[in-house]
Amino acid sequence: MLRVNSKKVKPGDTFLALEGPYTDGHDYIEEAIDKGAACIIASHGEYSVKTIITDDTRTYLSNYLKELNLEKLEKIKLIAVVGSYGKTTTADLIYQLLNNLNIKTATIGTNGFCLDGKVKKTSSTTPDIYELYELLNEATTAECEVVVIEASSKAIAQRHIEGLRFDAVIFTNFTTTEYTDKQQYLNDKIEPFKMLKKNGYAIINKTDPYYEYFVLPQNTNILYGTEDSNYPIEITNATYDYTEFNIESIQMKLPLIGSFNVYNYAPAYITAKIFGFDEETIKSTTLTIHQTDGRFEGIKYKDNLIIIDYAYNLDSVNNIIQKTKEIAKGKIITIIGCGGERRVDQRPLIGKLVSEKADYAIFTTDNPRHENEEDIIDTMTKDIQTDNYIKITSRKEAIKKGINMLENEDILLILGKGHENTQIIGSDEFPFKDRDEVMKNIK
Repeated sequence: MLRVNSKKVKPGDTFLALEGPYTDGHDYIEEAIDKGAACIIASHGEYSVKTIITDDTRTYLSNYLKELNLEKLEKIKLIAVVGSYGKTTTADLIYQLLNNLNIKTATIGTNGFCLDGKVKKTSSTTPDIYELYELLNEATTAECEVVVIEASSKAIAQRHIEGLRFDAVIFTNFTTTEYTDKQQYLNDKIEPFKMLKKNGYAIINKTDPYYEYFVLPQNTNILYGTEDSNYPIEITNATYDYTEFNIESIQMKLPLIGSFNVYNYAPAYITAKIFGFDEETIKSTTLTIHQTDGRFEGIKYKDNLIIIDYAYNLDSVNNIIQKTKEIAKGKIITIIGCGGERRVDQRPLIGKLVSEKADYAIFTTDNPRHENEEDIIDTMTKDIQTDNYIKITSRKEAIKKGINMLENEDILLILGKGHENTQIIGSDEFPFKDRDEVMKNIK
């Protein structure tokens, strides 16, 4: 058995020294030998067991896995979703729509590995190639026809998807606020579009100003969103319950809130068309779609709306509040915290942004980790010039307070944790889910 984790090595196994951004497998070769590794694959060094020296252990691994799984890969279609935001929702909507059209589909991304309605936690949004192949094997064993993979720029840069070939790659949008090297970030996003199969499709959001970078001449490009694209979109009605729109002049009703979710949904519609389904079948099946866990997830409460979202950095928080304003009929009350040991410099910027953009703000904890909870909140509020906010350390109490403040067609935004089922305090994880706290308070 080929292993990349020395702790999992058993007598007779081959250990491959994988070089990553934070660790180097070469540092664990002796441990692997002590555990009984009979062969070492490395890029340098001499060892006491059979050794294979290769120029690049990561390329060796991707080629090995591809060759080993070639027959299984031919049985499934791979779809990659690329973009700064919307990847999780877009992947989930494809997953839902295709499954409801009886095309058995799995998805791999931020919310985990989703198969047959069950979710298994993964190491990251786009796991490393070894874990990816384990999940692809699980999908093929379950007789999946399609696997949708969220391809993060970080994972692309770290070569997590090296060697894979895609039947479709989807571009949602591009923004550079979080990244200092814009060109490298853009190049990483473009890379999967060079990994399309000859008969594959590039599905591209033409409303994004960067769309042209993703229209590669060698690909079959399908554009959506604008009036002159292959799939024009027109929003006709947005409520606290659903969004109505036209695509290809077909009148559709999407059981999701927010016009931006129409653009997250469009690739699912196009994918279903590629699979040969007619518009009326797709239209009726779309009505069976439900909200993605923790992604602009709306809960009606009297005539108010409570929205739970994963937005946690400056750009995503700003984006979500702007999107909320598009549907708001009353006040917007925002509950937010900042994660400990993460993005310290953004904390006062997020606090100031929320106090200015929302009608009222409740600053609370997120995942404080090893930092003091009150210190994080104080840093968030230190530059605020207004008095439209309060500080409540307990996230549970903050949610209760926010719900009690709702009056007439107001919206309560609960940001930062989204789909997460735990809260990390110190080194411990405690059961906590924003949606569960909301439901306790509105029953």
